[in-house]
Amino acid sequence: MRSYRPRLVQLPRAPARALRTIAITSGKGGVGKTNLCAGIAIALARSGARVLTLDGDLGKANLDIVMGVMPGRSLCDALSGQCGIEDVLVDGPEGIRILPTCSGRYELANMSDTERHGLFAAVDRLEDDFDVLLIDTAAGITSNAVAFAAAARDVVLVATPEPTSIADAYAMTKVLAKRHRVRRIRVLANMVQSPRQGEQVFRRLAHLTDRFLDVGTDYLGFVYRDEAVGKSVERGQPFLIAEPEAPASRCVAAIAAKLGLDADAPGDRGGVGLFWRRLLDTERDREAPQLQQGASR
Repeated sequence: MRSYRPRLVQLPRAPARALRTIAITSGKGGVGKTNLCAGIAIALARSGARVLTLDGDLGKANLDIVMGVMPGRSLCDALSGQCGIEDVLVDGPEGIRILPTCSGRYELANMSDTERHGLFAAVDRLEDDFDVLLIDTAAGITSNAVAFAAAARDVVLVATPEPTSIADAYAMTKVLAKRHRVRRIRVLANMVQSPRQGEQVFRRLAHLTDRFLDVGTDYLGFVYRDEAVGKSVERGQPFLIAEPEAPASRCVAAIAAKLGLDADAPGDRGGVGLFWRRLLDTERDREAPQLQQGASR
C-alpha cells in the first residue's frame, strides 16, 4: 500500500468574516469534483466555518446525493416563487447547509445571464449567515459552469492524470482567462497514485498556461485514488465521514486546511453580492465590443 499519507491537519477556528466564494470546477466530467466539493465543505465546517454549498450543476444536480441528504424542496421552487430561498436550504453533515438544485430540468441547465443574476440576487440574502460559499460547478465549458467559476474569488480546477482531463482543464482555463479575465487558478490533482504524479499533473497544465495564457496557476495539492471514495458514495455517505482515516480523506483535510489558512490572503474577499455582480460585469464586458461594432456600422 502507499507509504505516504498526508498529515491530518487541525484547521484553525474560523473567525467571523465576509463570506468567501470558492468554485470547484473541472474541464471534463468524471474527475471526482463533486466528491471533493463535499469533502472540502465538511473539512471547513469542522474548523468552525459556517459553510453553504451550492450545486452549480443546474439540471443534473447530485451534490445532495453525495452528501447523503434528500431535499424536500429545490431551487426550482424558490425561482418559481413557491417559497423563499431560505426555505430550500437543507441540513447536511457537520452543520453544512446545502442549496439543492433540480435534476433533469433543461431550463435550469441552460439559464440565461439574467436568470443567473436573479439566482444570485436571491442567494445574496444569505450572505450574513455564512463564512464560505462552495459552488460545485458543472463540468466543462458550459455557460453556467464558466460563469459560476469566473465569479468566485477562488477557482479550484480539478484534473486527473488522464491526458484528456489535462487537455480539458486547459480549455476551461483558457475560457476563464480570455472570456472572463480570470488571472489565478488553483489546481487540484485528483485520483493520483503518488505525490509525484500529482505534481506532474500540475506541471503539465502549468506548462500550457505559462506558454499560451496570461494566468497564474498555483498547486493546491493532490488526492489519492482511493477505493474508499467509491464505497462511501455507494453507502450514501461522504467519504470524509465514512472513512476519515482513508488516504483520500487525509489529503482533502490537508487541502481544506490550505484553503482555510489562505482565507485572509490579499485581494477581494468575494461575498455573494460581489459574486453575482461580477456576472453582470463580465456580461457587460462581452457586450460592449459588440455594441461598439454595431454603432460604427
